[in-house]
Amino acid sequence: MTTTPSPTATRQHTVADSPYGPLTLVATDGVLAGLYMTGQRHRPPEETFGEPDPRPFTEAVHQLDAYFAGELRTFDLPLRLDGTPFQRSVWAQLQLIPYGETRSYGELAENLGKPGASRAVGLANGKNPVGIIVPCHRVIGASGSLTGYGGGLDRKQRLLAFENGTEDATPALF
Repeated sequence: MTTTPSPTATRQHTVADSPYGPLTLVATDGVLAGLYMTGQRHRPPEETFGEPDPRPFTEAVHQLDAYFAGELRTFDLPLRLDGTPFQRSVWAQLQLIPYGETRSYGELAENLGKPGASRAVGLANGKNPVGIIVPCHRVIGASGSLTGYGGGLDRKQRLLAFENGTEDATPALF
């Protein structure tokens, strides 16, 4: 069962600048429920983002700015992650991957007690609604290769390099 916002849920959005292009943040009933990059795969239609209103995003933008400045390694924000129970379990595992480290899809499947589910983990990873904060960019292929990323492999490579201290978070064109 996928959880979705109720028809009476209040949704707002704002756009924040980042070194990886504009980030659209979406809140449901005042809680961060989405962070989407320009051109992101599985990006919901803009008309679902609600009214523009920066107020629910003050702390999220503050923490993102600190992250991109290299001052924050772990986000501490309330999140509303709407998805199936399996997707939510994968997204919970993503939040356990330390800054600057990676895990393979297979390792995440093992951690979930489902060793044959690496493809399902990959699909759930790709549907992560709150990229960067829920660090799906830290998941790689079993061989160490950079595999799919909803925000594009170039962004994934840059985010990993940034976290490893081999690239600063200077703006790039996306």
